[in-house]
Amino acid sequence: MAVDDETFDHLQRLARISVPAEDRDDLKADLEKVLAFVEQLEEVDVTGVEELARPVAGSGVTRQDTLTPSLPREVALGMAPAQRDGFFEVPRTVDES
Repeated sequence: MAVDDETFDHLQRLARISVPAEDRDDLKADLEKVLAFVEQLEEVDVTGVEELARPVAGSGVTRQDTLTPSLPREVALGMAPAQRDGFFEVPRTVDES
């Protein structure tokens, strides 16, 4: 699958990154290789292969729940794309009507 400029720009916006112009072509080529590999995987015949319930050994493995220092509010808000009155500002998702 070819990655056109529009798709590449969309991926940059989703990932909130900015790729320098000199690296753009190389990264697009790498993305195309990854997508080609995924297309190859989709062609694999898995008929009769039983689904694997747990790829990692161990069941119910948990860690001890311990109190650790959290990120200071100012630092967390400083990484947010938008903030207001000490809170994260996000787009409205519920219609009030």
